[in-house]
Amino acid sequence: MKGQFLKIFFILFFVLTLVGCASIPTGFLKLPDNYLANRQLQMRQYDTTDEEKIIAAVAGVLQDLGFTLDESETEIGLVAASKKADATDGGQIAGAFLLDLFCALAGTQSNYSSQVDAVQYVKASVIVKPSLDTERMVVRATFQRIVWNVSNQISRVETINDVEIYQKFFDSLSKAIFLEAHKI
Repeated sequence: MKGQFLKIFFILFFVLTLVGCASIPTGFLKLPDNYLANRQLQMRQYDTTDEEKIIAAVAGVLQDLGFTLDESETEIGLVAASKKADATDGGQIAGAFLLDLFCALAGTQSNYSSQVDAVQYVKASVIVKPSLDTERMVVRATFQRIVWNVSNQISRVETINDVEIYQKFFDSLSKAIFLEAHKI
């Protein structure tokens, strides 16, 4: 019994010693340089405390923008939606064609044309919560896209940080909240 205890003790000591030697990578908890700019792009505050009306307005705006509602949890202030869109780009198609042509002239085989983007799914996630002063509501929206190529493989997954998309969403949301507040 004593021998087994010593064996377990030494194994545990060895494992803890190894774990203690591991270090945290430099900058592990550092936020990206553009974090604050993206956060300001994605958030707006509204002078109301009626969370349900804002969630209803968010759902309406997303539907007006062509999204299909995937999930809506009013108790936690979440609305998730998605839409399918065309992802073809004339420049990308022309570039792939030229690369395939040059490879064919050089006598090598290529399949750049099969890597051309075909379709994308744009996903929207919106969180509504009370602000710290509890007199306003904070709305944070994020848009991501998943792009598939013509070979039906995922070619990109990225967060969309286009100012125009967020501006259009929040302008439409401001109008919808105004109309909802004035029963128009």
